[in-house]
Amino acid sequence: MSDAHPLLPPGTPLLQRGPDALQVGGVDGADGLLVGADPATVAGLLRGLDGRRAQRVVLADAGAAGLDPGSVGELLDRLRAAGTLVDLGAADLLAADAGPAATARAAAELPAARDRAGSSRWHARHAASVVVEGATRVGVPVAALLAASGVGRVAVRDEGAVAAGDAVVGGLTAADEGRPRRQAAADAVRRASPLTDLRPLPPGAVPDLVVLSRPWSASDPLVAGLHDAGVAHLVATVRGETGVIGPLVVPGVTSCLRCADLHRRDADPRWPVLAAQLTAAAVVPSGATLTCWATALAAAQQALAYLDGSSSPAALSAVVELRPPDLAPRLRRWPPHPGCGCTGPDPSPAARAHGTPGPASGPSPAQGTMAR
Repeated sequence: MSDAHPLLPPGTPLLQRGPDALQVGGVDGADGLLVGADPATVAGLLRGLDGRRAQRVVLADAGAAGLDPGSVGELLDRLRAAGTLVDLGAADLLAADAGPAATARAAAELPAARDRAGSSRWHARHAASVVVEGATRVGVPVAALLAASGVGRVAVRDEGAVAAGDAVVGGLTAADEGRPRRQAAADAVRRASPLTDLRPLPPGAVPDLVVLSRPWSASDPLVAGLHDAGVAHLVATVRGETGVIGPLVVPGVTSCLRCADLHRRDADPRWPVLAAQLTAAAVVPSGATLTCWATALAAAQQALAYLDGSSSPAALSAVVELRPPDLAPRLRRWPPHPGCGCTGPDPSPAARAHGTPGPASGPSPAQGTMAR
């Protein structure tokens, strides 16, 4: 661990319980840790864990401050075991070091960017690219949330012009009316994260994830192209008044959008005719502000769970629905349809790279819960 760069999240409570007892964390249901030696000095040491010093330097500084380096090393190990301490690598430091303001924002995001083993995924998140299809009342907030959470490249694609109904908190504004959607969306994302790369991907480049923020049909050529190219894609939209997150499609591993259509057809033979009517009409902005934001937040969380490999996203082979007024998540499962044949015997390279469980390498995607 001598080369580890320990970071204690700035918001971690350090509470003095007495003249010789310091409590690290332990509020709001989280596990805490009691330290019984020189609380003021230990608190100063812990507050200095900003991830920029290797552990060997931290221990040397602790010795210079009159603390026992061995005891401090044991304390750091206990904090790691409790999930309180984050170890950064050189790549994480480079990704986070972009001036005082960006560094301060990164410090708030770094603790959440972890994989299943608790290792930092900040550098990988910073190197990831996400394309959001549709500068909608859900799509733009999703893009802003992902950018603010550290995703390095976020591009919003939309060829239309902003209408009055497109404005939403954290997204497009009333002042954007009449502007090209793509430019207005880029400005909204830039407000949330000024250093995010907002450029479209170069020709031939494949994003790590595409977010579909309009009510796409399984027959849409874009969706078919994404599946054929092996690009993971996530639906995040409001249909009527219901927020819809998912399916999160990992080609070759999970069910696809066509599977969902086939299941609907099995339940209602007239579904293809109804679907054609739904997708033929112009998309009208819908959904209350809270519904749009709850949908965007849940979609961003599902996207980050996939990109980080931190858990099994609930939207794998399923849809999370948020219905007003309570917006409590309801899970609708869409397993692979036997008439589709979209899943293969082995996980796709993208799924393996992001730690997404395949049919034979972990729990069934349909058994996932809302990742936290």
